[in-house]
Amino acid sequence: MDLIIKSIIMGVVEGLTEFLPISSTGHLIVAGKLLQFPDRIASSFEIFIQLGAIIAVLVFFARDLINLIQRAIKRERGAINLLIATAIAFVPAALVGLAFRTQIKTLLFNPVSVAIALIVGGTVMLLAERYIAGRKATVTNLDNIGSREAAAIGAAQVLSLIPGTSRSMTTIVGGLLVGLDRITATRFSFYLSLPTLGIATVYELAKEYKSITSPDLLAFFVGALVSFGVALVVIKFFLGYIAGHTFKWFGWYRIAAGALMLLLFAPIFN
Repeated sequence: MDLIIKSIIMGVVEGLTEFLPISSTGHLIVAGKLLQFPDRIASSFEIFIQLGAIIAVLVFFARDLINLIQRAIKRERGAINLLIATAIAFVPAALVGLAFRTQIKTLLFNPVSVAIALIVGGTVMLLAERYIAGRKATVTNLDNIGSREAAAIGAAQVLSLIPGTSRSMTTIVGGLLVGLDRITATRFSFYLSLPTLGIATVYELAKEYKSITSPDLLAFFVGALVSFGVALVVIKFFLGYIAGHTFKWFGWYRIAAGALMLLLFAPIFN
């Protein structure tokens, strides 16, 4: 029962943070430390609850995705452009992540690294908001995202391999800086999450499945189910929120959360 309760809390954390620009990986690392979540299953468990969040995106955007596929089959230019843009943006992080997966996990998966990344990322968000203020977006539709914009967003997504940076933050800010409006940048970030998180999850699951034991399966499925439900609510909220607001509050939250984590975990303060 203790593990089930911890799994529910971790599922809530994943669902809340996976698609907001505040870093799910960073929050899970810290939550796991505070909850004393068992190290023997932590890596596999995080894969399962991430899978729940990915399924939430598939469910939420099901009609749009089916429509996109139908349009692509009919060879509509806009649909093909969007699929190509998604593929281009996916490749850089996939290649870098595959090449340096072990080094990143060994060196950067700790609360202090997360805290620093949160603060730096929050500062970048605030500076990006100042940069785009008063500028008119040049891309206001997913179908019009070109290869140049997609490549830039893909390059930005590479930074999300650093825990605490946030895949959502890097792709949205990258999109804003190359001319996408807020809604288009955010929706493209969701579309890009499907191949990025989906393939990464399958890859990690293939490497970790042997460590999953039958007694732990209930906790895994409970965590994934909670993550799925919370993520559905968060996706709807986030898309509604960004229609009329900037990302400044997320930037300030990141800085405050990072500062608090440094106070809790940095050796100099302990």
